[in-house]
Amino acid sequence: MNNQVAHPSSSSSSDAFSFISKGWREVRDSADADLQLMRARANSFKNLASSFDRELENFFNSASTSLVAPPSENNFVKKLQPKISEFRRVYSAPEISKKVLEKWGPTRAKLAIDLSSIRNALVSEVEGDGSVEFDRVWRGRRRLKFKEFWGEWKDEEENEGNQTEEWKPIRDLKKRFKELEKKSELGEIFEGFKNSELVEKVKSSLKSIRKDPQESQEVPPLDVPELLASLVKQSGPFLDQIDICDKIVDSLCSKRKNQLLLHSLSSGESSLDELDVRIASVLQSTGHHYEGGFWTDNAKYIPEDGRRHVAIVTTASLPWMTGTAVNPLFRAAYLAQSDKRNVTLLVPWLCKSDQEIVYPNSLTFSSPEEQESYIRNWLEERIGFKADFRISFYPGKFSKERRSIIPAGDTSQFIPSKEADIAILEEPEHLNWYHHGRRWTDKFNHVVGIVHTNYLEYIKREKNGALQAFFVKHINNWVARAYCHKVLRLSGATQDMPKSVVCNVHGVNPKFLRIGEKVAADRELGQHAFSKGAYFLGKMVWAKGYRELIDLLAKHQTDLDGFKVDVYGNGEDALEVKSAAKSLNLNLNFLKGIDHADSSLHGYKVFINPSISDVLCTATAEALAMGKFVVCADHPSNEFFRSFPNCLTYKTSDDFVAKVKEAMEKEPQPLTPEQSYNLSWEAATQRFMQHSDLDKILTEDRGAATATTRPPMPAVPKASEVLDGGLAFAHYCLTGNEFLRLCTGATPGTRDYDKQHCKDLRLLPPHVENPIYGW
Repeated sequence: MNNQVAHPSSSSSSDAFSFISKGWREVRDSADADLQLMRARANSFKNLASSFDRELENFFNSASTSLVAPPSENNFVKKLQPKISEFRRVYSAPEISKKVLEKWGPTRAKLAIDLSSIRNALVSEVEGDGSVEFDRVWRGRRRLKFKEFWGEWKDEEENEGNQTEEWKPIRDLKKRFKELEKKSELGEIFEGFKNSELVEKVKSSLKSIRKDPQESQEVPPLDVPELLASLVKQSGPFLDQIDICDKIVDSLCSKRKNQLLLHSLSSGESSLDELDVRIASVLQSTGHHYEGGFWTDNAKYIPEDGRRHVAIVTTASLPWMTGTAVNPLFRAAYLAQSDKRNVTLLVPWLCKSDQEIVYPNSLTFSSPEEQESYIRNWLEERIGFKADFRISFYPGKFSKERRSIIPAGDTSQFIPSKEADIAILEEPEHLNWYHHGRRWTDKFNHVVGIVHTNYLEYIKREKNGALQAFFVKHINNWVARAYCHKVLRLSGATQDMPKSVVCNVHGVNPKFLRIGEKVAADRELGQHAFSKGAYFLGKMVWAKGYRELIDLLAKHQTDLDGFKVDVYGNGEDALEVKSAAKSLNLNLNFLKGIDHADSSLHGYKVFINPSISDVLCTATAEALAMGKFVVCADHPSNEFFRSFPNCLTYKTSDDFVAKVKEAMEKEPQPLTPEQSYNLSWEAATQRFMQHSDLDKILTEDRGAATATTRPPMPAVPKASEVLDGGLAFAHYCLTGNEFLRLCTGATPGTRDYDKQHCKDLRLLPPHVENPIYGW
């Protein structure tokens, strides 16, 4: 299974319109450059005409003063000297001289020529309305239009016979003005756009992905006026408020209407209807599906075989034993049990240098396939069935400061557009802190975020924690609102985010429930199930509850005389934790971190978890599933567990002592079938489907749409939708600046993946224009 190899030819049809949308800024810049170039050329021609007028007047003035200034002293005359004899010969005819001399005033000291008379003599008088004006005409005369000044041009065929009779500089100047007049037409301007490099790339992209080359040749790609009209039309929900959308589209389409519309169109249709049919024809010839407008994406993905695609994107992967590595893996396995869904789990790939830091026991992988094999073997040992889902990788880098993995590049591009249906973002704030790429809600039909971690509680423990927490809180709200349709918070311990509800959508490994069933069976047979006392298990960092545990035991060392706790864990703060416990002479036995399902942990009766930084402690759920007592704080993170009789919560330190003594003296109650089901992944999946609205979305009949179906006009967007789009755009702009990324704590080089990622994942270099990396 090769999920990472990329090739440009595999781009789906919808990516061409993604390219057009992303290249709109280039189209606008190219248009501005072309217009500025044309304006500069027009000004140069105007200056040339003014210069010619002045030089010609000086020439005749010098001739009238009879050797006052020799012709050789005038640079312009010097250039025209070889033509003077020809000029005099051609224009010495009596009828011409008579017309010219009639304009000369008898009292003028210098010779002045009204060029309109020369124009009447040189060119036949033709009626017409010119469009080019000179800034100034001779000696204060009224402003004249171009054709009024020079007259209408004759066709080349008509002038061929008279070319020898015209003065060459005049003929060349007339030719240049004729070219300028042609280029001034609106159609010629758009012809310049059409021939630009960007538009040629767009055309070639449309041609390269067509379904039937022979058929698509009959339908030309959209011209720039059509593209502009389509963009205006898609902005209709806004422009309709000021009643100009129809007028703009009509104006853009009217110039080239006969060339743009199909022969089958009736003359009674409006420009909007005609444009719809035109776009539908191009889409049909290229194989595209309609992807909506600026404000809404009405049909991003359409299931053809009735199966829906679900992409689960997470921030960690096994063998890192953390909640964001384990829980999304189980979620993918249980969602894939339905034959109506195709599931892809997208996990980060770390280069070997980062693997050595993150993964326990110096475990590393030389290829994604090797790590995928490890993940599948670990999962199948615990769930007892073969899970039918795909595992893919995206580039990631480990941040030592944040102790987490930061995505490198645009993570959304590792899901093909043809499969971009449902996205589940495990830790949406974490995934999108520095996300610089396509907006998730623009690419996917429905995006659900699941908040795992109480980052604010962790940050408050750092230096200047209150100030950092203030900014992180608002950034989390920002990205959650911009990139998610729905947000699920595992408990009330997390910050209140937009579009969020509180629901525990995590279950426990079926292996723990089987352990609990065995414990209950042994107790029914009269066997003693628990031979050990209390233990604590968790990553050895202060924020995971070690500070609270040491403080409680130190304060009540006398009340809990003889009470011993075995601590299992590894982590960055291991030395500090052990040193603090030793300095206080606490009865803590530190052991190496192991899997919670390890047989050496089955004999413990009490699980101690004083942590108040967790959102929903997985270890607590696993301990309850194994039939143990759990002593935990009365905290929103433990709200889900209060209904279980074996969960003993405390509010004060004295209450903690009482609960510990109660647990050590009594025996836990066996779990009922209902309680076991509530802890299972089957129940968690059902809760997830209900609270994320996927039970409605995945069962709705979207139908099979065709490219020839006229797309519905987008509805007027809500103010909240416009605001969300603005937030996403602002976030995209800010995360595109490397300096701002580094100032806010981003890992250097995470805006794009590096060469090592390209080598490991067999990706194209990030600078190559490939709309879907890794496929």
